[in-house]
Amino acid sequence: MTHQPTQSGALRPCVFFDDGRGVISPLVDLRAAFDVRTGALTTFERLRCALGLDPVALFAPAEVAPLVRESHSIAVNSFPESATQNHASLLLVNGRCVLPLDVLADIEPGQAAVEQASGDLICASVCPDDAARLLAGQTPDLDLVTVHDRVLLARPWDVITFRDRALAVDLGILLTGPSIDASSVAWIVGDHPVRVDPSARVLPGVVFDSSKGPIVIDRHAELRPGVVIVGPAYIGPASMVAEHGVIRPHTCIGPVCKVGGELAGAIVQGYSNKSHEGFLGDSWVGEWVNLGAGTITSNLLNTYSEISAAADCGLSRERTGLQFFGCVLADHVKTAIATRIMGGAVVHTGVMWASTSA
Repeated sequence: MTHQPTQSGALRPCVFFDDGRGVISPLVDLRAAFDVRTGALTTFERLRCALGLDPVALFAPAEVAPLVRESHSIAVNSFPESATQNHASLLLVNGRCVLPLDVLADIEPGQAAVEQASGDLICASVCPDDAARLLAGQTPDLDLVTVHDRVLLARPWDVITFRDRALAVDLGILLTGPSIDASSVAWIVGDHPVRVDPSARVLPGVVFDSSKGPIVIDRHAELRPGVVIVGPAYIGPASMVAEHGVIRPHTCIGPVCKVGGELAGAIVQGYSNKSHEGFLGDSWVGEWVNLGAGTITSNLLNTYSEISAAADCGLSRERTGLQFFGCVLADHVKTAIATRIMGGAVVHTGVMWASTSA
């Protein structure tokens, strides 16, 4: 689905780039960092809409560039002639920057913003020649702006760290779309807005609880009888929530998914199935994932302390800063029935899981 920028006036020409930094490989094995679903929307969709950006080129690591070309009708790893001739200044945006920060909107030509903790580039406003130099790893003479907060994805679980703030931005964008009167098809509790696309199918017995945040049901989604959705929450295009499914706050389901049982604070990239009973909490799930019946994630220690996790194979466990964190399940992961996944698990691309984790 193409989401249109919400900013009025002329769009700002920009280039999204994936610098390949951070240890976030499960998220970006099969996509660029800016195409990771980090809320209801991908980072690319969110920043483009919230900041009124006009992407003229995308830069990504060579191994995922062909996949990026399949997903976008924009030049990848090259500048089109129109970008160099028609624009005196381009905004370079790091694809690991999840939120529409003020610095992205306010940065002036000749400036570059860096994250203090990592020293990594967040964004820069430069001429096309300097843009090419920056993306080639060179350092043109620019005025540096230091951002003291940590704003870039650095570990797989950072999608959960930024989730709530990202979802709040996304729902503000998505609520502007066409809607039917939700009270005509479901029971509603709460005062936050509920948007149900006219093409969505809502069967009898559905409950929307918008007491704590908005709810958006996107195009051609289907809610089966007895579904309960608690906002803030998002159900993406052509996705289905099975009978008596419970969608708890801060859950974001991407396109063409089948989900059931209980989901809480989960982000599903798209094209994945969790249609049976089970619990998926405070987790990120990639594409083409299938969770067997009764798959359960733990998202809280019985000591209520901070969860630790290892970002990649062979790395030591480290503090996540999160009390609630389930797991990261990369693309094409499959679990058997009754699989139990302990909090902090990072499961890599293509894993077939048929036993209980330790």
